[in-house]
Amino acid sequence: MIWMYLIIGGFIEGEIMFSYLLPKLIMQKDICMLSGDHNPGAANVFINCGIPMGLTCLALDMAKGFFPVFCGIKFADYNSLLFALVMATPVIAHAIAPFNNFQGGKCIATIFGETFALLWITPICFSVLALFYILFSTLIKICPNSKRSIVTFSLFAGVSFIMLRMYKLPAIAIGCVIVSMIAIWRHCDKKHIRSKRKEREI
Repeated sequence: MIWMYLIIGGFIEGEIMFSYLLPKLIMQKDICMLSGDHNPGAANVFINCGIPMGLTCLALDMAKGFFPVFCGIKFADYNSLLFALVMATPVIAHAIAPFNNFQGGKCIATIFGETFALLWITPICFSVLALFYILFSTLIKICPNSKRSIVTFSLFAGVSFIMLRMYKLPAIAIGCVIVSMIAIWRHCDKKHIRSKRKEREI
């Protein structure tokens, strides 16, 4: 029964688009209309609504990933393969967003929230993901942001899977691969690519 609560609860929580709803309700700003990539994510809130609102939305988007995974660690068996599904559901819900006319986000903050929760078990996930993002944002800068995220999550999936299997955490390893695939899919979204091409042509 606990698995059902975690999976369904994670999905319901994941599909609440805080980065779209809060700016719309509090500041009467539609960040999807204001931003070039039309993404309801925290990065666009920072750009269009300022730091306080951006930090609030970032924290809430991270919390969508943090709480289901943290509750799974505390109240269920994180060695069960069902734990991978607990990791996947808030991310896929954020990506497809049925409550937001299926206009989902890119999942970066939500996945970071999950890796933060996993620090209670292992530092591998958070460290690897943060390392690749910092590396490809500074020393080996990859542009545009969508390409950087595709490379980052591709490497994150492979490296974390190998390391977690070595430390006998197979469910978390599978979960990292699943959420990475969802993030890569969102960053390969054809509508987003077409919108960026149009911006360059203009």
